[in-house]
Amino acid sequence: MSNWHLGREAHTDDAPRQRAHDANRYRRMRNVSIVGLVANGFLGGGKLLMGWVAQSQSLMADGIHSLADALTDVAVIVTARFSNQGADAEHPYGHARIETAATAGLGVVLIVTGLGIIVDAAGRLMDPSLLLRPSALALTGALMSILVNEALYQYTRWVGIQIKSSLLLANAWHHRTDALSSVVVLIGVGGVLMGWEALDAIAAVAVSMMIIHVGWQQLKGAFVELVDTALPPDRLDEITRVIKSIDGVSHPHRLRTRRMGDHALIDVHVAVSPRISVSEGHQLAELVQAKLKTVLDEVSDVIVHIDPEGQESVWLDLPDRNEVVEQLNRIFAKELGEGSALDASSVTLHYLDGQIDVELIWKETIDIDPNQMSKVLEVARAAEAALAHIRTIQVSFVSDERGHSGQGSDKVLN
Repeated sequence: MSNWHLGREAHTDDAPRQRAHDANRYRRMRNVSIVGLVANGFLGGGKLLMGWVAQSQSLMADGIHSLADALTDVAVIVTARFSNQGADAEHPYGHARIETAATAGLGVVLIVTGLGIIVDAAGRLMDPSLLLRPSALALTGALMSILVNEALYQYTRWVGIQIKSSLLLANAWHHRTDALSSVVVLIGVGGVLMGWEALDAIAAVAVSMMIIHVGWQQLKGAFVELVDTALPPDRLDEITRVIKSIDGVSHPHRLRTRRMGDHALIDVHVAVSPRISVSEGHQLAELVQAKLKTVLDEVSDVIVHIDPEGQESVWLDLPDRNEVVEQLNRIFAKELGEGSALDASSVTLHYLDGQIDVELIWKETIDIDPNQMSKVLEVARAAEAALAHIRTIQVSFVSDERGHSGQGSDKVLN
């Protein structure tokens, strides 16, 4: 009973819960990004100005890095607004991939920015007369940047983990690399003040390499998601464990997973007893969906395919329901008269082991004559012999007064 309530709640509460989740997620992404935008805007402008005054190429490169982070924050705000919209007719899986695409775009921007700084620094290294000789003022800018960016990293990463946002986590690493690049600036400027004039330009190259590395990691991660890479092995093991814990369900197979933003999507085949009803099979599939969504927070969509247990093959050459009922009707009408047509709703077919087992309910409006029962069973045995694709026919007799049952042959039902 508890499982049924779990499934029912998953259906009735999914939509409003998802809308509330998306709204809260957008709000937190926006607030974090506004803080980052303001901080990076001041840092970027301040480091560019101080780098120009202090004649430090590495500090100016670091300032460009901060301004790139400010643009990233703007992109996060805009992207979060659209990526957290719910599903619609044109986007049945939602808009989470907008976040992934934006992450890839920001990765490209960082790579291009880093390459531009390297080209400029390399030109200065090849012509020593172009080398800048920074003053001690550049040290103040670098120290300020280290402190502010490390604080931004910790804050952004904390929120990104809570709401499972790859875009925020990528942005957090922008702040961390900005802090690390400021450490490099500190070393470069300190080296120049100690007499190593090329160290500032070398530091600028090192900062640029860090920017490029972050951009590549960001681009690579987005690409992995865009090509529908599966969830990591530990999550796949957890999905399998959850499915196996549900009574009546076994042998999860053909498990396929993918990620869309902070959402995980699952397709899976499960085995159930081959003789349960369609409605029970549907009930079990719904329970699998509900439990996966409940136990695994990131799972937002589950498609469950029901397979009959022990039946790994599909026999597409077997006749469909209409054809089987028509064949049986011809045989029963021939032997019992034209008024003996079967009610299609009283015929249940089991496609098992390359043949068909038939369960037939024979209905009468009056008490059933035992001679009539014997005749029906004889016809059922004749139908078994005549139709090679039918393995057994089991007949149940039902009337208004009482019920009888009999089996059309002595074959064992598997």
